[in-house]
Amino acid sequence: MTRTIAFFLFDDFQLLDATGPIAAFEIASQSAGDGAYRIVLAGKASGRARASVGVTLDIEALSSVETIDTLIVAGGVGTSRAMACEETLQSIREANKRAHRLCSVCTGSFILAAAGLLDGLAATTHWEAASEFVRRFPKVRMQADRIYVRQERIWTAAGVSAGIDLALALIAEDLGEEIAKRTARGMVVYHRRPGGQSQFSALLELSSPDNRFSDLLDKVRGRLDHRWTVEALAEEAHMTPRHLSRAFAAATGMSPAKAVERLRLESARERIEAGVEPIEIVAVKAGFGDTHRMRRAFIQSFGAPPQSLRRQARASAS
Repeated sequence: MTRTIAFFLFDDFQLLDATGPIAAFEIASQSAGDGAYRIVLAGKASGRARASVGVTLDIEALSSVETIDTLIVAGGVGTSRAMACEETLQSIREANKRAHRLCSVCTGSFILAAAGLLDGLAATTHWEAASEFVRRFPKVRMQADRIYVRQERIWTAAGVSAGIDLALALIAEDLGEEIAKRTARGMVVYHRRPGGQSQFSALLELSSPDNRFSDLLDKVRGRLDHRWTVEALAEEAHMTPRHLSRAFAAATGMSPAKAVERLRLESARERIEAGVEPIEIVAVKAGFGDTHRMRRAFIQSFGAPPQSLRRQARASAS
């Protein structure tokens, strides 16, 4: 069975948003040995699409693609023009009716949202664009700290290289975990960062000098074992809890509580993978309090308990 993967491109799209996943589907087809995937490059009309780096690719009109198993919308610096083009949006809306799955990479989620296809759903995008996304599309539940988000048949991935994680997840669903693992090995990439794993740069960026919450988050990092309720955070920020929650979400695309949890998870994961401290001590120092709570958070975010991540780290080091 051959599945058609259609990539929707436009002028000034990000080249890796398309070529990263395309490479994954190509290697998966070779590994499966049965021509598992057929790749189609498409746009609102036939012609050529120019990537932001200057490379041009031949594309066909999306409306002319008879069978679409998966439609993947790329992102890039040309996203604003693409999402302002009604012909583009209508083309994607019509194709969505025929596609088995609808996906986006990076700021391609802006285009899906502009087409009204993400209303009421959770989604992600490049961490740098999350605040703008929240402002533009309040009906969409932005999860700025995710590698990819799946909502039934609609998948959205974070920035650039996250498209490869998305492709590997799609391959696993189509062809099984073993083919996905072979594909990852063939690409020399980590076999599927779990979708819930943080876009680690997102929280690092929150500490930049020009961010209004950098001092607050520095305090949290320095005292992760403190009980950081919204009220405690608001007191440190000299704001009311209600004002803090609204302003923080507008600036970062996540709630203050979620940001604290991500900081704790990142700190705990570093300590776990370092393999020195007992897991019980890590749970206390990272602010989880006990190993049971930390284990639940790890499974939800990383897809594996702390002990498994420690074993993986040790195996990689040996």
